[in-house]
Amino acid sequence: MSLATNADQLVEMAVIGYVSQPTMRPGGYIPNSDGQSVVLPGMSGYIYNARVGDAAFGWAADHLEPGASTAHPELDKDYAMHYLTCIGNKAVVTSGMAKGAEGIVTGEHARMLVDFPPESGELLCIGDGVQIRAKGRGLAFTDYPGITLKKCSPELINAIPIYETGNGKISVPVTMELPIRIMGSGAELNPDFVDQDLMSGDRQLMADLGIDQMKLGDLVVIPDADHRYGRGYKPGAVTIALCIHGDSVMIGHGPGILTLMTCVEPLIEWRIDPHANIANYFKIGTYAS
Repeated sequence: MSLATNADQLVEMAVIGYVSQPTMRPGGYIPNSDGQSVVLPGMSGYIYNARVGDAAFGWAADHLEPGASTAHPELDKDYAMHYLTCIGNKAVVTSGMAKGAEGIVTGEHARMLVDFPPESGELLCIGDGVQIRAKGRGLAFTDYPGITLKKCSPELINAIPIYETGNGKISVPVTMELPIRIMGSGAELNPDFVDQDLMSGDRQLMADLGIDQMKLGDLVVIPDADHRYGRGYKPGAVTIALCIHGDSVMIGHGPGILTLMTCVEPLIEWRIDPHANIANYFKIGTYAS
């Protein structure tokens, strides 16, 4: 059963970005927590062999972004794409050999991340236009005004099996809990814009908590995290988020966690489901039929 929303009041509009060239820091080297420097791929461009549903850890990469990373070269227009685009929005290639190919928005990092079927991805070229049907900004649960939605399209909310508990709360499936003490870079950023990394430098802790089993596209919960206007600690608050990029060797960084819904009062309950992944809900990536 879908929860009531104001989806019929939302504006749907076109925004466009372009498949970006891979990016690297000047010099190429990235220092890890042991002070060793490495050169690794990961951000921007088009990743052929990693999609939502694949592992977030274990790649020889840094901040790996699955699928196509898209951006607009003009900053104000790029910001518009970031703020207006939501997870689950449809996308279509407008130029090049893959023209007409359809994809779906699966994340927001430094660029918008779009998943395309492999046969379309083989034809994508750097610079190809990707137009997105942006819809979701302003989405709200009609009967739960205390829960704030971020970056959610109506299609995403309808796809996730969210239940009303009958005690004034909702229940959301997640693959795991993330203790707020491990949330790192991105705490200073607007939760309507870009993600927050978890700190994965303590590999034993990652294994002890089972976080090293996280997959790209997983839904996760951060108890005591208030992401309404920033990203802070608040006892009793709850934030549901989405793993959108892979692990990092950088201190204070790790898989990227994008805010989807948050509440300052404990209005969201959660249940553990190993298949709580947008690849499953949209039947893409590792769950494609």
